[in-house]
Amino acid sequence: MKALIGKVVSNKMNKTVIVERTLTHAHPLYRKMMRRTQRIKAHSDLSLQVGDTVKLVSTKPVSKEKHFKVVAKI
Repeated sequence: MKALIGKVVSNKMNKTVIVERTLTHAHPLYRKMMRRTQRIKAHSDLSLQVGDTVKLVSTKPVSKEKHFKVVAKI
């Protein structure tokens, strides 16, 4: 089971939230730190607001694009 931590950026869908993760890595040649964002659709039965930090766990596919479930609000 893969566990991820991210921030809720949208809660407009029924039982679905969009969680955004910010990843940083060094450029292979220039060694400049680069930022990349990843937006994940996750299933949630909790009442979450935009800006909440949540913990996600991978599950079997719930729908076409939802492969994660919100476990806890941090």
